[in-house]
Amino acid sequence: QVQLVESGGGLVQAGGSLRLSCAASGRTFNGYTMGWFRQAPGKEREFVASIRWSGGVTYYLNSVKGRFTISRDIAKNTVYLQMNSLKSDDTAVYYCAARSSYCLGAACTNYLPYDNWGQGTQVTVSS
Repeated sequence: QVQLVESGGGLVQAGGSLRLSCAASGRTFNGYTMGWFRQAPGKEREFVASIRWSGGVTYYLNSVKGRFTISRDIAKNTVYLQMNSLKSDDTAVYYCAARSSYCLGAACTNYLPYDNWGQGTQVTVSS
């Protein structure tokens, strides 16, 4: 059974940085795509970034390109989201997710194929 546990959220001032971690367990993740999504109060869940477990191909929401970086450490079974130059609009609960298939580009932004989710971690950016 796949388990995803996020950590690293918190309160940060605008312009600051945070690194989120997602510890994955329960199986090997070859063939999987890992994603980060976020949801702000009163808003729909929004794709942030994704990465293929094998090969490391990434895809980003346009508004976070150049500020956020998704990566994975295969030895540690962990996915990271490095967030720099944070803005108040980035305030949300951030969720790690896993889908048991590859996707390409915009196809990775649909949350429905992601069948495993973490509990979420709150990120609050003060202006």
